[in-house]
Amino acid sequence: MRISPRTPWVAGLAVAALALIPATASAGPQRTAAPHADAAATTGATSVDAYYAAAEGKTGAALKTALHNIIKNQSTVTYDGVWNALKVTDQDPANPNNVILVYSGRSQSKSTNGGGANDWNREHVWAKSHGDFGTVTGPGTDLHHLRPEDVTVNSTRGNKDFDMGGSPVAEAPGSFTDSDSFEPRDAVKGDVARMLLYMAVRYDGGDGFADLEMNDKVNNGTAPLFGRISLLKQWSRQDPPDAFEQRRNQVIFDTYQHNRNPFIDHPEWVDSIW
Repeated sequence: MRISPRTPWVAGLAVAALALIPATASAGPQRTAAPHADAAATTGATSVDAYYAAAEGKTGAALKTALHNIIKNQSTVTYDGVWNALKVTDQDPANPNNVILVYSGRSQSKSTNGGGANDWNREHVWAKSHGDFGTVTGPGTDLHHLRPEDVTVNSTRGNKDFDMGGSPVAEAPGSFTDSDSFEPRDAVKGDVARMLLYMAVRYDGGDGFADLEMNDKVNNGTAPLFGRISLLKQWSRQDPPDAFEQRRNQVIFDTYQHNRNPFIDHPEWVDSIW
């Protein structure tokens, strides 16, 4: 399957200005920046650099360890609290009453969360059975890999690893699935990769949860493993972070967990570690 370039929802939004966006705000049209806004953007970029200071200059296992030690310092939300958090983190930039469903790409009313066939629910991109962490506070409620998705599509994805090919997924145009894998639409392939890689760095077995790791297989079942890393690296390169993903990372940092997904801020670190 040929992977096409993504079309971001809010093209032109400057990365450095993300720290200025309130958690409840939708992204609007780009404006000409005033001088004081430029200074504030520079301050925001400097703040992000300071957050990763302990990781600078490192590669491989040393970089992974340094990033783990940085991002493990976080606040947590309850599983019930995830409902309201997703209504903010995944708000549709064009309609503040809606969220964007991750695999479907559909804009849907925030109020339609639940368990009905056409409702949206809480999709664990790192399937909770891979490491058997369920919905307990920690990996089970970590907003960096939880996204809104149509109930039926969520069920179709199940706990499958990520790979290419299969049959088209109803209600998720551009997504495909077979007996042992799921392929998300092109516009979020990189998002999926960076969410999984965040989980593999954040949860290393030292805080009472399973040591989550990447491999290059499918059918990982209940093992604390996810694949396929070779393809996920490719997806991360082909689909770099866009303004929606960057804003989401900032909102989680500012309002909820106070930690960041380093692979959104520094996508080049994917190849530095794996």
